[in-house]
Amino acid sequence: MEKLLVPTICKVDKVIQETPDIRTYRLKFREEGLMEQFTFLPGQFVEFSLLGSGECTFCIASSATRKGYFDCSIKKAGVVTADIHNCIEEGDEVGIRGPFGNWFPLEDIKGKNLLFVGGGIGLAPLRSLIQYCIDNRGDYKDFTILYGARTSADLCYKEEIKEWQDDKSLNIVLTIDRPEETWHDNVALFPKFWKR
Repeated sequence: MEKLLVPTICKVDKVIQETPDIRTYRLKFREEGLMEQFTFLPGQFVEFSLLGSGECTFCIASSATRKGYFDCSIKKAGVVTADIHNCIEEGDEVGIRGPFGNWFPLEDIKGKNLLFVGGGIGLAPLRSLIQYCIDNRGDYKDFTILYGARTSADLCYKEEIKEWQDDKSLNIVLTIDRPEETWHDNVALFPKFWKR
């Protein structure tokens, strides 16, 4: 129990700018061998701490089936998250405690049709489950992801969404709330709607 109270140091291996106010931080434990021992299930979270700023709870936004790292996607929304966005770059170190919390009922969904519905940063907790299910695709029937945001610029995980769209065993439905005149940066995500 004592170990859960003390943060373990992680190195920020990669920072991905998902949207203007959301970044994904790819993390690896500094101490050799800890990454291999770190086990978690889709739906669990960690306590993410930045020395001098504080600690916040963030879901683990990747699956343990993707080895050697874990992701936390963080929306700039308050004092600590602003400090994380403004201060943390690749190579920096942060404290992590966890994993904590419940997880999705993986055994109960085997052999079933799957429908994932998320919006904006709300895809982060589902992404862990989506990756897990994709990596175990044979265990599930129909597989649909319905994901939306205010604008195309507010969609997270754009590169990964392109991979999902290329996978013919997945049904991907993307929506946006506000019409846009041009979608230059996101044409690949919405090919059937793009007109010159």
